[in-house]
Amino acid sequence: MEVKQESAETPAPERKRVVDLLARIGTQDLTRVWDALPEQPQVQMLRGPEIGLVMVRGRIGGGGAPFNLGEATVTRATVRLGNGLVGHGHILGANLKRAKLAAVFDALWQDPARRPQIEEQLLQPAAVRIAEESRSKSEEAAATRVDFFTMVRGED
Repeated sequence: MEVKQESAETPAPERKRVVDLLARIGTQDLTRVWDALPEQPQVQMLRGPEIGLVMVRGRIGGGGAPFNLGEATVTRATVRLGNGLVGHGHILGANLKRAKLAAVFDALWQDPARRPQIEEQLLQPAAVRIAEESRSKSEEAAATRVDFFTMVRGED
């Protein structure tokens, strides 16, 4: 049986953007868009959804030797739609439904016929919300910023 891979017309940075957004979208939004689909595709689970751990690594000062910071819980799933497209979902935390839906929407996004609908109803609103949250956090941090300056007194 032939499994369709990512098409040549889908550049890697664009797919990375989609997978990143799907990992950050909440279960409620994914479920809302799934329930609103005019035709829900047949979904076959290839892997999971399953919960596991990944090691989070860090560097002291951003450039020092790497060290193991600790473990983080992640959930992953891989699905195949009835049309043969394969989607992957990886999320931080333990949420089986969310990982499965992220994988389904990854596969749906790869279908050129469904891509505009997924972009409009799910990805674009999520990107706007994430950008707004990021801007809000930056503004909060900027409000607590302290500017230090040195004042020269006299001539030494």
